[in-house]
Amino acid sequence: MRIIVQKDPFDGGSELNSFTAAQSNMGAIVSFTGIVRDVGAVLKHMDIEHYPGMTERALEQIASDAMARWDLGDVLVIHRYGKMHPEDPIMMVATASKHRKDAFEAADFLMDFLKSRAPFWKKEQTLTSDDWVASKQEDEDALKRWSRP
Repeated sequence: MRIIVQKDPFDGGSELNSFTAAQSNMGAIVSFTGIVRDVGAVLKHMDIEHYPGMTERALEQIASDAMARWDLGDVLVIHRYGKMHPEDPIMMVATASKHRKDAFEAADFLMDFLKSRAPFWKKEQTLTSDDWVASKQEDEDALKRWSRP
């Protein structure tokens, strides 16, 4: 399991190649890369803040939960902070498993929990305003499918 929180851009292709090369006896690798998108009001940039130490521990816990829940060989989580512009990569997850279902479900789980529970604060600066990004009910609702009976 590898958790990276960094200011600098990352090369998703290179990261995925390294992650894949480190796996043995895995039948599936699933990855997702999140990209900064324009919010429709001409996004100048997005600023992401976090608390060092606390953020890494939270991401480690989310990844550990995925490892415990699915039969995974490995997990990679990369998340950036600082100033980013439209089309910049903001984060990436990758999962490795013997079977595709576990790899897909674990990656989906990671995305839902990173979106809603990772301690990052985002501010979008457009041509007309500077606004903190509020949590969305649809993101909270997405977490419900992962609760166990």
